[in-house]
Amino acid sequence: MLSDNVRAELAASLAQAERSRVAMSPMTDTYTDIDVVDAYEIQLLNIRQRVAEGARVVGHKVGLSSEAMQKMMNVDEPDYGHLLDDMQVFEDQPVLTSKYLLPRVEVEVGFVLADDLPGAGCTEDDVLAATAAFAPAIELIDTRITNWQVKLCDTIADNASSAGWVLGKERVSPKDVDITAIPAVLRCNGEVLGEGRSDAVLGNPVTAVAWLARKVDQFGVRLKAGDVVLPGACMRAFDAKPGDDFVAEFAGLGSVHLSFA
Repeated sequence: MLSDNVRAELAASLAQAERSRVAMSPMTDTYTDIDVVDAYEIQLLNIRQRVAEGARVVGHKVGLSSEAMQKMMNVDEPDYGHLLDDMQVFEDQPVLTSKYLLPRVEVEVGFVLADDLPGAGCTEDDVLAATAAFAPAIELIDTRITNWQVKLCDTIADNASSAGWVLGKERVSPKDVDITAIPAVLRCNGEVLGEGRSDAVLGNPVTAVAWLARKVDQFGVRLKAGDVVLPGACMRAFDAKPGDDFVAEFAGLGSVHLSFA
């Protein structure tokens, strides 16, 4: 476990890398004894600083929620990051690629909460009861670590590699769609890039949100009414370049659009 001083130094380095768009070396190369608790505490240091500077926490994201990604990272559970209001991007406003280091997009079924979720004992039934609607979503991910050369603790400390998100206009009640069986297609500049299904996320995205509610409770964090929750990707991530125009289409859930300039 790292000292408080080292945690603070690493948090400051990550924040500087994000501001300058100059990547830092993997923390796990230098600090081989860093553990998951260290990484989450580093993440929280930067989140608290951004909140102190005026940002608001408006939701959370789950990462590493597919079996393939967990095997790749040699872990047996997902990770999570925070969504802040100043991270939101919009369908009608192209994203400046130059604001990021190595941006990628992920296709997800977003959750919009109507009620607070319980913490340690949160169940899938609790999640469904508290969810106002599902929404089509694209998460914009990025890394402040050189060339995506990340291990688990690198990405956790780096806010689970989160950089932004956009929701489509549609909102669908959990009563009106089977969340475990939503096909999704991602197109870029009119060409199909990838196809997937919502059950790529732990077999059921609701499972990921319940896990998240239990996990963040360990760090004194709760999922609240009005929060947006991104449970994980329906397919692999794709690089984003200037001029790219992405559209993600979900059967029974609508679509969401994100372009890069």
